[in-house]
Amino acid sequence: MELRRLVAFVAVAEELHFGRAAKRLQMAQPPLSQQIRQLEKELGVQLFERNTRSVRLTSAGQSYLEPVRTVLKDLDLATRAARAAGLGQYGRVTVGFAGASSHESLPRLTRAVRAVHPGIELVLKGQTYANAALAGVAEGSLDLGFVRLSATPPGVTLRVIGEEEMICALPSYHPLAQRDRIPIAALGEEPFVSFPANAGSSLRDATFQACGTAGFAPRVVQEAPDSHTILALVAAGVGVTLTLTSCLHVQQTGLVYRPLAGPPIRLQAALAWRTDNPSAVLHSVLAVAEEALPTPTLST
Repeated sequence: MELRRLVAFVAVAEELHFGRAAKRLQMAQPPLSQQIRQLEKELGVQLFERNTRSVRLTSAGQSYLEPVRTVLKDLDLATRAARAAGLGQYGRVTVGFAGASSHESLPRLTRAVRAVHPGIELVLKGQTYANAALAGVAEGSLDLGFVRLSATPPGVTLRVIGEEEMICALPSYHPLAQRDRIPIAALGEEPFVSFPANAGSSLRDATFQACGTAGFAPRVVQEAPDSHTILALVAAGVGVTLTLTSCLHVQQTGLVYRPLAGPPIRLQAALAWRTDNPSAVLHSVLAVAEEALPTPTLST
């Protein structure tokens, strides 16, 4: 069934006059009359009673009018949605994130996207650690990932959005808590609380690298899936951990933070996306992120 016949039917049904309906549709009256006859032939029913003085809907025409209006309204909505999606104004972007580094940056991004593009939905995938997020972006299961600056897989673009410094978190009663700065080597005999080994945590990787440089492998006695739980376990006396300055907002009884001695160990937070991702919606989100999460001036 041709769409133009449905449009013609609604125009005549609302005007109840072929001349006015033809003018409304910016067409001649004979082709309009022909479209109505073709529609009636296709349906096998008469839609209008017409004579030289009046046009009226038949009972079949009255029953047909509202469903046709609904079809045209839904089609218009679908057309506008497709155009909005093509312009990057409507659709979904899947975002992988985890850890304290996204505690401030993720809400800033979601608020900005909601304000600028209310038709875009950010589908948030929590506990997607940095390395796992980077892999998800590379393989296409994620559109956007909060990651750590690292070796970049082919076809993935990174933009730095923040920089954090590694610090030590330990129980407040721990003897090392009396120091202003803690050498990593002083933690060689301590039990550690850490992210799971195979979760793809870049902070765990950085912790093992820093400890290895100091001459030991950390003895992990407890693993936990997020920074809040790790720090709660540290406060409970289970062990110590190396964390980041973005966790300083987590304050618990029995928990203290201390800077590390020696040159600062910095980790850069970044957004990652596939360079060849054609999604206009993703690129709209990236444009918003340029304003909401600008690249900072980095330490040298």
